[in-house]
Amino acid sequence: MNFPDNLKYTKEHEWIRVEGETGIVGVTDFAQGELGDIVYVDINTVGESVAKDAVYGTVEAVKTVSDLFMPVDGEVLEVNGALQDKPDAVNSDPYGEGWMVKIKITNKSQLDELMSADAYKQMIGA
Repeated sequence: MNFPDNLKYTKEHEWIRVEGETGIVGVTDFAQGELGDIVYVDINTVGESVAKDAVYGTVEAVKTVSDLFMPVDGEVLEVNGALQDKPDAVNSDPYGEGWMVKIKITNKSQLDELMSADAYKQMIGA
């Protein structure tokens, strides 16, 4: 499994990469492996402010549907439209083509509450 050091991680298995005031959010390699083959991503929160730990969408795998949780307070700026036609990008490239949303981070101090790659690996026993 892959856990890039330049990301922050949540206990709900989301990751965020910070680029200035913007955050790019997705699910971890561990999460996509647990979910199995992802067949549909449903995110309709563009333009909305979503609080930390609130649900911003869902991801549907062959056997289950899982909520997506916002890692920090933010306004959803963009959804990865490529996932409509290729939801399996979440499985094949969770930190690249499989990103979920771009957000405007509205409370940067919350980033300090997230886990490093090492802390996340320890939490999942990797």
